[in-house]
Amino acid sequence: MITKLGQKFTDLFIKYMPSAYVFALLLTIVAGLSALLWTDASFMQVISGWYNGFWDLLAFGMQIVLIIITAFSIAQSSTVAKGIDNFAKYVKTPMQVYFSVLLIGTLLSIISFGMIVLVGIFARELALRVKGVHYPFLIACVYFSMGAWVTGFSSSIALLLNTQDNFLIKAGILSEVIPTSFTLGSSLNIAMITLFIIVSPILFLILAPKKDIKELNTLLGSKNFAKETTVKEEANSYKLPYKAVSDALNNSAILQLAIAIMGFIYIVHHFNTNGFDLNFNIMIFIFIIIGLFLHKTPMRYSISMKRASNNISGILFQYPFYAGIMGIMLATGLGDKIGQLLASVATLDSYPFFAYLSGGLVNFAIPSAGGEFAVIGPSIISVVQGLGADLPDAEVNAMIARASMSIAYGESLSNALQPFYLLIVFPVMGAGIKIQARDIMGYLVIPFLVYFIIQSALVVWIPL
Repeated sequence: MITKLGQKFTDLFIKYMPSAYVFALLLTIVAGLSALLWTDASFMQVISGWYNGFWDLLAFGMQIVLIIITAFSIAQSSTVAKGIDNFAKYVKTPMQVYFSVLLIGTLLSIISFGMIVLVGIFARELALRVKGVHYPFLIACVYFSMGAWVTGFSSSIALLLNTQDNFLIKAGILSEVIPTSFTLGSSLNIAMITLFIIVSPILFLILAPKKDIKELNTLLGSKNFAKETTVKEEANSYKLPYKAVSDALNNSAILQLAIAIMGFIYIVHHFNTNGFDLNFNIMIFIFIIIGLFLHKTPMRYSISMKRASNNISGILFQYPFYAGIMGIMLATGLGDKIGQLLASVATLDSYPFFAYLSGGLVNFAIPSAGGEFAVIGPSIISVVQGLGADLPDAEVNAMIARASMSIAYGESLSNALQPFYLLIVFPVMGAGIKIQARDIMGYLVIPFLVYFIIQSALVVWIPL
């Protein structure tokens, strides 16, 4: 019954959902019209905000590109290929593939948001080796497992609250930082982690398609990437038929190893100095250094990066459009209006739910937790402070932490209906096949509904 319902949702998405790019264009129109009708902004303010916002995610977009290609480069090394081959010996059925991907994806996402690229690579390789895996459904498994990032070490809102002189403190909204013990270490967040680890695998195993299976090997046809030449073989093909200094340098393991050692020394220094600070920049650097070490020579690493860069066009040209939507929300005050509207009806008992709802709704226009929190966070925190005016400071801080994390949970879950972050998964899992967001999103409707109900209850009723 539930599997058939999931298939019906999939059929509806295939019929009616446009590509991620068209989705971004439609959201741009909706955000612009909403700003004109609901705020005092003029037409040129909307247009100017859209233009100025176009460039606000350039750094973030470049980080995403580098996360993808550096992780993909690592996956093309012979060491990783052998590791996946060995693991695949123990994963022999589609159900085992789905379960492994969801569990490993959740655990790695808790470590860092960027790990989803490695999960996608891992899932693709399993799909090539195990018969009967429904590949669009497997992509949905990978994508949903990414939602656990908001509970972990790269949770941007929790890290922001614990950052000295953050924008909330500078604006006078907060007087001090809120430690991660109030956010990531709270009983609410522990419950959310448990939810992702236990419920996700069970739920997706129940939803797994039983017929009309679309295997990756079938979708690839004659373009099966598992049969292409290895990086090492391609590197050897560039060598001249005689000894040359250029070949010696291009294939020098000593040269690249020296750079890798320098990188490893800095990585140790970074964590020794800053603790477990796993931000985007250090993650990219780690991936680069590991890739250098595993591929051994400059020529092999260059080839692996060239191959990894083949499918990133969606990110390069679509991220600016989403940044433009964020620009409209910021320049016109539309995002703040939405936050104020939902917060205005909140009570001491219901404020976490309305914060959760705000996070989910605004995420459609600003699919960036940090950017979204900058827009709606101040108004929601101000309401919480008003509600807790007669309470001790420690309890108010706990309330602010709960409201802020509720925004984060709502933002993360609504990605199940927002194809923006599929742009991270598709370059890896969609390579060589024709697949769009509409082929994936239908499988996420039931998980979204189940999690919306459970998470709504948790943010309201789990004790502070």
